[in-house]
Amino acid sequence: MSDLESRFERFRSRAGFVLAPLLFGGIWLADFESLRGHETAHRLAAVMAAVVVLWITEALPMPLTALLGATGCVLLQVSSAEKVFAPFANPLMFLFVGSFMLARAIEIHGLDRRLALSVLSLKSVGGHPSRVLFAFGAVTAFISAWISNTATTAMMFAIGLSILKVMRGDGTANSRLDPRYATGMMLMTAFAASIGGLATPIGTPPNAIGLGFIREHLKSTGANIDITFFEWCLVGVPVVLLLYLFMFAYLNWFCPAGDTDLNRSREYLEQQRRQLGPWRQGEISTAIAFVVMVALWVTPGVIALACGEQSAAKKWCDARLPEAVPALLGATLLFLLPGGSGRRALKWKEAEQIDWGVVLLYGGGFAFGVLAGTKETGLADILGRNMIGLLPTAGSFGFLVAATFVATLVSEATSNTASANIVIPVVIAMSTAAGVDPLEPAIGATLGCSLGFMLPVSTPCNAIVYGSGLVPLSRMIRYGLLLDIAGTVVIVGVVSLLGSLVR
Repeated sequence: MSDLESRFERFRSRAGFVLAPLLFGGIWLADFESLRGHETAHRLAAVMAAVVVLWITEALPMPLTALLGATGCVLLQVSSAEKVFAPFANPLMFLFVGSFMLARAIEIHGLDRRLALSVLSLKSVGGHPSRVLFAFGAVTAFISAWISNTATTAMMFAIGLSILKVMRGDGTANSRLDPRYATGMMLMTAFAASIGGLATPIGTPPNAIGLGFIREHLKSTGANIDITFFEWCLVGVPVVLLLYLFMFAYLNWFCPAGDTDLNRSREYLEQQRRQLGPWRQGEISTAIAFVVMVALWVTPGVIALACGEQSAAKKWCDARLPEAVPALLGATLLFLLPGGSGRRALKWKEAEQIDWGVVLLYGGGFAFGVLAGTKETGLADILGRNMIGLLPTAGSFGFLVAATFVATLVSEATSNTASANIVIPVVIAMSTAAGVDPLEPAIGATLGCSLGFMLPVSTPCNAIVYGSGLVPLSRMIRYGLLLDIAGTVVIVGVVSLLGSLVR
């Protein structure tokens, strides 16, 4: 970051310690007409307001803020400790524990690097700058659909810099590589990672958060909607494909490589791939666990297509194979299969290093969403009824557009995880209060929460590539704004056309 940005980040963090208590006290003491007679909802609103400020300013670590907020709900008797902390044991928590362990094994054994180098070193790819850019982004997006966007960016960032180094040749002024191509390569790294995460429920945190809110809130309204892994992909994959093709087209147009020969680049990538040697035992075992996990995830959807949604086979799979079960079975395989050199594919000390803080953050977000949506507090319904007047009465499509736009806007100012926890419950409440089916607006908001492309602070992916010094801030803003607009349009279009498939 520049000195100015660093000062702003310090100011933002310190401001949270002042604004959060002030907002908590202000809401606690204020006399809101809509909250009269709803003391529990009033107390929850004060706690949630303080938590949102702490999430946006990141004055405290976000997982700690989630735990602190849940603790405050118990202290202020918003609900009992059993109900407040129950969402921390939501099945989706175990889905991410299992998938995080798989991602850890992929990273340890270098399976992601092997995949990236295998694609980029293909003769049909390495001989042309546009093909390199396309393949590089496609591999990044694919990997990001299965592991952390940030981890994907960090890994592909190093590969991207190596490619650029070779393409520059001696690095002197005589180099024919256009500097704009380096900017395009770095932006492709960050943008493709963020886009790829939309494809699967485990690709990025907002997807899991949105699924949790959709299940819990719509269940409370009597609607039994359980979006499976396969059903999510029916919407997420088309969004990724369309948005990726658009992003590649404009980055390839605005960031040309100039007159350069990539034969040396292809030779370098082939050399790096050869240095990996044959597949090692740990890579094979990790790949087996990955295939088993994905196969079990998509099995219910395949059976539904073949036998029908109401078939006995589909009901059998739904009862025995919710997403958390394949994730934990796949993770268990990693502790059973050999990893080479007398070890297993994954050791517990390595598994302990997954991001437990993110798991706790999910739990805190679910806790607030569930508490706000219960009849005990009724806060979500109150918020929805009060905010409904801010939107035009344009039916489900109007809510879908508004929800996606607001989620995208909020994601620019704060992390996508915090955006999901803030926006999605309100969208569901507002839609329900207006008598509009909340499913499609909730899906649109969930996907929109990952569209933070304009600023280095919008996502860790952006921050990583901005730190390379190859991405002028003005270009990140311009190209990011274009992608935000396109992403909103694509999400609205795909969800409105294919949203019925997940019902």
